[in-house]
Amino acid sequence: MSDELRVLAALTLPGMNRSVALTRRFLRDTLVPAHVAARAGVLDDMVLVVDELAGNAVRHTASGRGGTFTVTLLRGPGVLRVEVVDDGAGGARPSVQTGACGESGRGLCIVDALAVRWGHRPHGRGTVVWAEFAGPQARANRCPVGP
Repeated sequence: MSDELRVLAALTLPGMNRSVALTRRFLRDTLVPAHVAARAGVLDDMVLVVDELAGNAVRHTASGRGGTFTVTLLRGPGVLRVEVVDDGAGGARPSVQTGACGESGRGLCIVDALAVRWGHRPHGRGTVVWAEFAGPQARANRCPVGP
């Protein structure tokens, strides 16, 4: 499916906490109204997911230690994709933390619950973490969140 995706927009930001809020605004400004209705549930899901992915780039990778991260929005037939490219975490790759009950560690579980599918791939020393959305009706909760 990725051969059919075209880039809508990309933004590179410094790996700072305040950049995470800018990714949310970037996503909303880029997708509304040209690609997603302002009240569509998928937009809220995408905003939450990009917040999680950008936050992870800042907290868990070299992006947050003086580096940068890039958010890219892509569109294909029936799919919207968000990708976050970080500066790397010494070879560590993202994974869903099973049984996470605390305030942290549940982010990728939330991504898994909201995205139609998600994954990651190496990108030089860094990692691309991506999530795809086809609309609220396409969601499949595969990772329980909550009590």
